[in-house]
Amino acid sequence: MAPESEQLLNNLKLHRVQLDLTQAELAAAVGVSRKTINTVENGVFIPSTLLALKIAKVLQTQVEVLFYIKG
Repeated sequence: MAPESEQLLNNLKLHRVQLDLTQAELAAAVGVSRKTINTVENGVFIPSTLLALKIAKVLQTQVEVLFYIKG
């Protein structure tokens, strides 16, 4: 069991902006709503493994680059 102080953080917005994609464009590319992308970026929602892999593929990077554990 993970310590309660651990947090899943992400660099999603940074990579999305570098590719000049809006939240809506990324959402359409991975098959979710713009709100889902927004909540993932803001750390409110932890994506499934499948969604994280889809996002990484669209953003042309690895999941470990987008998502990381702090704590």
